[in-house]
Amino acid sequence: MSLNRLFCRGWVCAVLCIILFAGNTAFAQRSVTRYVDNHKETAVKLMNETGIPASVILGVAMLESGSGTSKNARLLHNHFGIVGRNKLHKIKGATYRSKYKEFASDAESYQYFVSMLSRKKWFSKVKGKPEYKLWLTHMNRGGYSSAGQEWVKRVTNMITKHKLYKLDEQMAYSSN
Repeated sequence: MSLNRLFCRGWVCAVLCIILFAGNTAFAQRSVTRYVDNHKETAVKLMNETGIPASVILGVAMLESGSGTSKNARLLHNHFGIVGRNKLHKIKGATYRSKYKEFASDAESYQYFVSMLSRKKWFSKVKGKPEYKLWLTHMNRGGYSSAGQEWVKRVTNMITKHKLYKLDEQMAYSSN
């Protein structure tokens, strides 16, 4: 086989790999955009009811659920990695088992998450403050994730990459 032919085959392979990678990246980005579009209204509503920034609510949900693609998000409506009971073991022929809590809907999962945060000792110190980094620091110190600073870094990346902090500008929370 000539060197010219080998080069052409290698070139074609490289171009195909680039096309496939670009296609997968575009699909993933559409998936994330769709997730934000589907859940930002709920996050903003909960932000204005509880004083928890929408960026924190959505950023944590996106990280913990793979932007809604994880089995726990799809089968259990659990977008926050909350441990608890589910009925997967009662489904005949089910092969997936999980230690995560089952919710009736995505909205119920979101509501449970903000309710859980509002019961934390540190909650009153940060309630109504839109600084997502402050919230993530308190959540990390409170043991929300066993991944520690790496978790904070990942949620922060979600918030900044997708500009979720812009949702916090809609905060109209009032403690009255």
